[in-house]
Amino acid sequence: MVSSGATAGLSLLSAATWGGSDFAGGWGARRASSLLITASGQVVSLAALLCICLALRLPVPATKYLVYAGIGGFEGAFALAIFYRALAMGAMGLTAALTGLLTALVPVVFDLLHAGWPGMFTTAGLALGLSAIWMISQSQGASGSGTPARALLLGACAGTGFGAQLILFKMGAEGGVLWALTSGRIAGAVAILLTVAIARPKGGWSGFWLAGIISGSLDAVGNLFYMLASQKGRLDVAAVICSMYPAGTIVLAGLILRERPTRKQLAGMGLALAAVALLSA
Repeated sequence: MVSSGATAGLSLLSAATWGGSDFAGGWGARRASSLLITASGQVVSLAALLCICLALRLPVPATKYLVYAGIGGFEGAFALAIFYRALAMGAMGLTAALTGLLTALVPVVFDLLHAGWPGMFTTAGLALGLSAIWMISQSQGASGSGTPARALLLGACAGTGFGAQLILFKMGAEGGVLWALTSGRIAGAVAILLTVAIARPKGGWSGFWLAGIISGSLDAVGNLFYMLASQKGRLDVAAVICSMYPAGTIVLAGLILRERPTRKQLAGMGLALAAVALLSA
């Protein structure tokens, strides 16, 4: 196992690209269906990954690693559809905060059970990181008074699914990162296309390709950085730092759309910096 600094650095790159992916997807969703944007991103990035694996003639790993990554990609795509549904039902800030917290918490609990309790600095960093994720993910009006219980339940299911995906991607990457990415993308593309066929989104059937390609490509790169980070250090450290990706979305929204973050989000970003410093020690 290499230094925790390398794990933190790769995880930050993952968080940054995932944040950019969400910004591109959210920006595109103002003009087209979010499901179509996600589907197009999955298909295009899958084609690119297949070409890379075949061009490099990478050996196909054992079936179990492909299955781990495939299950992660499949259930992760459904978790994304559930998350979108939860956001549409109530206060987005509270639902997103709950989802983000569980996305990080599930791998943390898993790693504590399998790798044991980390050192004092890492423990403090994980605690600060989880607090930062909760604060960064909340927006104005996120008190939850107008959020139905079903929205919170769906948000919790989505967060659990995202957290499980991080675990499964780490397990799949042990057989080869690029093939794990490709296997996860194949299953994810199938799942999201099934979702589109069932949901049959109305309107917005044009203009989604560009946002989908940008969002899907950044998501795939973020997955790559996450898998590398999870292979080089503790899963809980990688998961917590990667789950700070909403900060990247907020920064881009501020720079491009002039949307100002709330005081709570700014405080959360400050906590996130402190957490990364502790997790890098």
